[in-house]
Amino acid sequence: MKILVINGPNLNFLGIREPEIYGKQDYNYLLNMLKDYAREKGFEIDCFQSNHEGAIIDRIQQAYFDSTDGIVINPGAYTHYSYAIHDALASVSMKKIEIHISNVKERESFRHVSVTRPACDGQVVGEGLKGYLTAIDMILGDGAGVSPGNNEPATR
Repeated sequence: MKILVINGPNLNFLGIREPEIYGKQDYNYLLNMLKDYAREKGFEIDCFQSNHEGAIIDRIQQAYFDSTDGIVINPGAYTHYSYAIHDALASVSMKKIEIHISNVKERESFRHVSVTRPACDGQVVGEGLKGYLTAIDMILGDGAGVSPGNNEPATR
């Protein structure tokens, strides 16, 4: 099993940007947490981060050809307006889970809308960095750690 984790704009600034919202752990902490979890659960993980929409689209398309079985994506601000990322996600058939560190449903109103969510099989919000592990478990088919109040299966 191979899982791709994609992080969009500003996620490389974890621990620096608004730590009261996103936490004090930095991006390297997240990467190490994900690699440790992959080792523990016995799957391959590939982590990718870009502040550029086209690079994210290119990586989603590459996943189609490189035997990726599932994608965990935090599109960052692209969540709210990138129909191009939506279309890229919709074009690949592997399982996809959208993740947000903060509870976007309880923040500014513009954050309540996700244009990428309909192209995904589920969404995890408001669990901090641990939400990435919940999203991975959703791809693996392991419901461990799922909080029904914050996580949504596909509605399409």
